[in-house]
Amino acid sequence: MREWYEPSPAFDGIDTGYEAKFDFPANEHRPQVAYLLASVPRAGSTYCSHVLWRTGCLGAPLEYLNFDPTGPYSFAAESAETQQQLWRSVLRRRTSPNGVFGLKAFQMQLQDLDRTNPLLLHMVLSLLLPRDRSKKIVYLRRRDRIAQTVSYARASMSGIWRKEQEQAREPQLEYSEEALDAAERGIALQEGLWEQMFQDLKIEPLRIWHEDILARPADIAWQVADFLGVTIEPGAAVQIPQIMKQSEGSAPEWIARYSSSKMPG
Repeated sequence: MREWYEPSPAFDGIDTGYEAKFDFPANEHRPQVAYLLASVPRAGSTYCSHVLWRTGCLGAPLEYLNFDPTGPYSFAAESAETQQQLWRSVLRRRTSPNGVFGLKAFQMQLQDLDRTNPLLLHMVLSLLLPRDRSKKIVYLRRRDRIAQTVSYARASMSGIWRKEQEQAREPQLEYSEEALDAAERGIALQEGLWEQMFQDLKIEPLRIWHEDILARPADIAWQVADFLGVTIEPGAAVQIPQIMKQSEGSAPEWIARYSSSKMPG
């Protein structure tokens, strides 16, 4: 029987990174350092999380609050108690041996928890945003907004969010400026919610960019470690699933067309 903390059956046969075989040794103590990897859709957050995780010193900052139907923990969507058990299990299994725990999250996930499982949200925020200690947030964004918007719109339309979900043939998506405008508004809304949260908490996150991670992954990992006050030990690196780039398909044509539509005149 599948262990309750394993990913949804929808991901059977796919190494997503949430499987028990990628756990760190069990840690029964409260993490010494905890941080939030805050991001918005299609900003390269999965790649970023794996760059940090691979060091073996920065936790394994994945989406442990993702209970959406297409998410890794959809089996827990209807049970607040199971979600809370999952969170406690994650803290034991995904804290790196040096005591660092990371969580990747989107604003909408926190808002969903506020509505459906406020106790779990309290558990999460009391760890990541404690009143009595410094708050550590790494905020990831993407400079190329047009490419991000196109990626978000196409993923929303097709339901394909990662390479492993692709079939032999690319789904035929009809260009939709309405979908693109909605995606752009959605990204801007979520960015605005993060900025409001930072302002309310009176904190300045470490701001990093997707393009910089692609160009200099090791440098960004060291930058995050320095921000957290953590030392990266080369011998601590771990083997985890590789992140495969999704097929572009007709995305370049969408980017060119949407860029033209945004030009004055």
